[in-house]
Amino acid sequence: MRPDDEPAARRTARRPRGWGGVAAMGVACALTASLTLLPLTRGGNAAAPTGPFGPGPGVGTALQVRADTCENPEASLRPSAEDGPSVTAIKQRGKLIVGVDQSSYRWGFRDPATGTLEGFDIALARAIAKDLLGSEDAVVFRAVPTNQRIAALDGGTVDLVVRTMTINCKRIKQVAFSTAYFRAGQQVLAPKTSPITGHDASLKGRRICTAEGSTAHEALVERSFGAIIEDEGEGTPADRNLLTVPNQLDCLARLQMGEVDAIVTDNALAAGQAAQDPAVELKGEPFTEEYYGVAARLGNDDLVRRVNKVLEDYRKGRWQEAYGIWLEAGLGKAEPPEPLYR
Repeated sequence: MRPDDEPAARRTARRPRGWGGVAAMGVACALTASLTLLPLTRGGNAAAPTGPFGPGPGVGTALQVRADTCENPEASLRPSAEDGPSVTAIKQRGKLIVGVDQSSYRWGFRDPATGTLEGFDIALARAIAKDLLGSEDAVVFRAVPTNQRIAALDGGTVDLVVRTMTINCKRIKQVAFSTAYFRAGQQVLAPKTSPITGHDASLKGRRICTAEGSTAHEALVERSFGAIIEDEGEGTPADRNLLTVPNQLDCLARLQMGEVDAIVTDNALAAGQAAQDPAVELKGEPFTEEYYGVAARLGNDDLVRRVNKVLEDYRKGRWQEAYGIWLEAGLGKAEPPEPLYR
């Protein structure tokens, strides 16, 4: 049986060993990126599960979402298995096209030994494909850089984005999100020997790397503690893409080469990077609380409702199975966040 034919959550996690393994995975990611990157320039009062990021968002049954104040941005459409125009188009095509990462270890990465895409987000994307089309293999993965996720949806290049994408007030005006499938928080990643202690005054004068268009960069713009967070000539042809980079994994390479002093990113992603490089560690505590959602193009409500239906079932078993394979070793025990509906 080929690895692609195995149920996603049952695959054995193959962890790169030492710097050789890390380098091999990096080379594999670089080679495949050149081939597949897109050519685009709480609420609730019920008791919620706890995990490594604190209490969950609770369960909402009739939340009113106000656009002016953006209350409860994680509240999504009620689940439904009915076929609308978006779902029908996917079924007629016979393939679900999903924008993913292929360079974030444990989330979405290309296994250097097999060349197949693996990870927590990949397992979820395959589960959605199976529900829609009857097979986990009825999916086309397209690697999408962090700063091109929304453009990929707007341009119709992908049907969905399953790529550690945080639901927030700004983005719900740009894309349609499912209910949350993961809870994370922004945290600092730096060498173990670094004097940096977290998201605090120890960042002053330090070069901090983030991905363009990420919530990490937005958080640092709001409060940088005097850190250097943007390149000279940012957004111009002279931009070196040193401190703000298209792909989050680029920051790890910058850190390893000594070009930056630390990274700020989701702690769920940072834990995977720390597993790749034993010389770095998470510093301080998470300073935000964020929720990942599956993103669709605005207006594709039937597809969002269908994804929410898949997530209802996924949380009952497959979520924990996939979490145990890919994330528990670095993040500890956790439960999926309860859905919020509007």
